[in-house]
Amino acid sequence: MAAIGNSGLGSITGLSTAPDIQTGIANLINGVLNVILVIAVAFIVFAGIRLIVSGGDEGEKDKSKTTIIYVGAGIIIILLARVIVTFVNNLL
Repeated sequence: MAAIGNSGLGSITGLSTAPDIQTGIANLINGVLNVILVIAVAFIVFAGIRLIVSGGDEGEKDKSKTTIIYVGAGIIIILLARVIVTFVNNLL
């Protein structure tokens, strides 16, 4: 019992305070957004390659252009989500 002392629960390993939890959640969300952003960039590269290799087929060109537009919009949404997460984290 003497090893624990009267330092309170905050000093016991494994317990954290609310700001640590908020920071952890914000870091988790930002990490997920980073992974999604990398996947989105890979989709744009894939659609660009598909556009180049289409060989004049108008259907394939249209699919590739549509993919690039949708993924570009998704990247904008991801970046806005990151701004919202940062704003809410700083607000709290």
